[in-house]
Amino acid sequence: MERRLTPELMDQPGITRAALDTSLRYIRGVNQRLGGVEALLGHLRAWSRRWPRTRPITLLDIGTGSADLPLAARKWASGAGFDLRVTAIDKHETTLAIAREHIAGSRGITLVEADALDLDNRFGTGEFDYVHAGLFLHHLPDDQVVQVLKSMHRICAAGLVWNDLIRSRLGQFVVTALTLGRPGIVRHDARVSVEGGFVREEVDRMAVKAGIDYCTYK
Repeated sequence: MERRLTPELMDQPGITRAALDTSLRYIRGVNQRLGGVEALLGHLRAWSRRWPRTRPITLLDIGTGSADLPLAARKWASGAGFDLRVTAIDKHETTLAIAREHIAGSRGITLVEADALDLDNRFGTGEFDYVHAGLFLHHLPDDQVVQVLKSMHRICAAGLVWNDLIRSRLGQFVVTALTLGRPGIVRHDARVSVEGGFVREEVDRMAVKAGIDYCTYK
């Protein structure tokens, strides 16, 4: 399967709040049940073995959606006795409004309206200990994926996580089955997301182009 990009309905400027809320609620379920939360927390647990307790640990979350992953990271870190501060960015104003409601009352998470393609103008070299992008880069064409990866590499001081979809015929079949009976926006965006996903050879090639030689594919 060749990689194919089709605009997702959730990214459209005129999407209604109700439709976007439906989409984000589905993504929260995917992150919780299909490994998105664990993809981030597993790395944080491993890295935390060498974290100092004398200062906050900082994390940038790119394309945060409803900020469910920053919320999960903060909850884990608090329970482990760490002060994890998360800056969560998204360029969609309505998405950020939903995120504010979702994390209401939670401390340590700062929501910022920002474009992932403008990271180099927003954040300094090594400004964050860690940088994370979950289920986001498949929205972008290859050259922009490399651009964002380069920025992530520059901005992080200690590590980065890129969690995304694997593109395959099996994945198409599974996502079609899982979204049967779901609202139209969920069925459409889930299908085109898999079509925009990646195979390992592409991930390895993009990492090389971005100058990243310390990450492993899992």
